[in-house]
Amino acid sequence: MNSMKKIAIASDHGGFALKNDIIDYLKEKLYIYKDFGCFDPKPVDYPDYALKVGKAIVNDEYQLGILICGTGIGMSLAANKIKGIRAALCHDTFSARMAKEHNRANILTMGGRVIARGLAQEIVKVWLMSEFSQETRHIVRLQKVEDIYEPC
Repeated sequence: MNSMKKIAIASDHGGFALKNDIIDYLKEKLYIYKDFGCFDPKPVDYPDYALKVGKAIVNDEYQLGILICGTGIGMSLAANKIKGIRAALCHDTFSARMAKEHNRANILTMGGRVIARGLAQEIVKVWLMSEFSQETRHIVRLQKVEDIYEPC
């Protein structure tokens, strides 16, 4: 059982079908997860769902998150506004592995209108199985990212 990592997952209407496909994969692989919505394909606003998953992670209720909208871009933008979130938009397995190994991404975003079910499941598999490298160069770079704050 994959009980070590609890996963928060959500989508907007553009990612609804792919989210359900990913949930099927998580169930099959015995991951512990919670679906934060949306729960039907009616139009909704993606920032609302990015915030729900982001808060669940920064509050230590879940360790990882998966967010899916039409392209994955909106979810990534919204989630990365939350302090402590490192959301990575990935549409291939190499990017998914690097997002975790080099950038310690705690949220994976994908586009439901961009990638097919099989590839999306492979991306999720690779991302969930990858671990942060702990190399000093990546730790230093991530700290620099965390320290960035430039008010207008």
